[in-house]
Amino acid sequence: MKYLCVHGHFYQPPRENPFTGTIPREVGAEPYQNWNQRINAECYRPNASLGNFDVISFNLGPTLAAWLEKNDPATYRRILAADRVNVANNGVGNAMAQVYNHTILPLATRNDKEIQVAWGIADFQHRFGRLPEGMWLAETAVDLETLDVLAQFGIAFTVLAPWQAESPHLDPTEPYLVRLPNGRAITVFFFDAQLAKHICWTPYMTEDAQVFARMCLPMRADWFKEKTAQDQLLLIASDGEFYGHHNRNRTRFLKEFLAEAAPAQGFEITYLAKYLRHKPAVIETRIAENTAWSCYHGLSRWKESCGCIPADGTWKTALRQALDGLAARLDDLYLQNAWVALDDPWQAVRDYIKVKLGDEGGPELVARHAAKTLTAEETSKILSLLEAVYYRQWMYTSCGFFFDDLSRIEPTNNLAYAARAIILAQQATGASLEAPFLADLRRATSARAGHTGEDIYWAILRAASVA
Repeated sequence: MKYLCVHGHFYQPPRENPFTGTIPREVGAEPYQNWNQRINAECYRPNASLGNFDVISFNLGPTLAAWLEKNDPATYRRILAADRVNVANNGVGNAMAQVYNHTILPLATRNDKEIQVAWGIADFQHRFGRLPEGMWLAETAVDLETLDVLAQFGIAFTVLAPWQAESPHLDPTEPYLVRLPNGRAITVFFFDAQLAKHICWTPYMTEDAQVFARMCLPMRADWFKEKTAQDQLLLIASDGEFYGHHNRNRTRFLKEFLAEAAPAQGFEITYLAKYLRHKPAVIETRIAENTAWSCYHGLSRWKESCGCIPADGTWKTALRQALDGLAARLDDLYLQNAWVALDDPWQAVRDYIKVKLGDEGGPELVARHAAKTLTAEETSKILSLLEAVYYRQWMYTSCGFFFDDLSRIEPTNNLAYAARAIILAQQATGASLEAPFLADLRRATSARAGHTGEDIYWAILRAASVA
């Protein structure tokens, strides 16, 4: 009657230069070339080797999955195999999908939400060979429209922090049903914040799995439910990198915790899709909209100054406004050219991920969506615009807004994706979207380096030798 699930959110932002496709050497990742290599050695590979992916619930971010597939195929295959074994044994897998670019969806348009969810599902199906039951939201950032899009695309459940429920009397050992517009509904699991805090931020608590299980699990269990023979679920959710990268000892802690320590306290180890088959949600709740797990100020961390970061965050407001303006102009340019060539331009965008995954050829995709017979030149033009729209999605990667200064590598990467989109659009149509974007970027300033967003943009182009 007592169940335990550990969920790991395994993700790395795209680090590849969009002009070269390579990851430059990254300061701090030594002795490795970049952070992907270092974190893989400390976290992904040892957890896969120990079999931890077999027993936890997890999501593998698309950009991380693509890097692993290319750079450590053995670890990549072990992670995929863990899900396949669970599907074979239990009828459902333990892997969840993730919104594709780790975009903060409540800050996105409905159309962008649909693209991110569609791409996340397609990427998951390409890798795991099945449709996902659950989907991880970037930073668990949520509003009703986001949940409605998940349900629209057939997603059954997601995970949120307990403070993202509107109810002050939330019982996090229960799955909850959230009613949505258009008559849809979705299940939400709320993780146990106290257990997650111990796992993530209290290193001494995870030195001994047996002690942790004896001291912490009974305190979080609902004894009333035990007395009345009701099932209950303790869910611990965190970034997966806490197991091995942030703390080297936690890979073996996780192994012992789930294999021996938690079962010794009477807990059956499960994962979310399996538990939902056993106990569908019947209790309803409402969510607190425009909230996330890593910001106590709503969604401020990704759009303005915020108490989470003791620094001036006005550059975030200026950067987001610049990106939003560019996105609108790119969309208009795409539609001007696509409406005369394609039956449904936005469905073509949602399907374009299949080209990037190698599941469909570019000309074949355009022909499938074509409203008329297109010439080779017209097909090439549409493909270049689709590629521009692809990078336009990348420029909203959440890490670009997460930290304290515009000069960091994360915002720089977002601007590189924007530059790539601008160049692709100009090559396809002859129209330049650069001038209004640069005018907006001048208002975004790095307090640390004194550079504006425009300065960083030109530095990116100089480095790419395309200025």
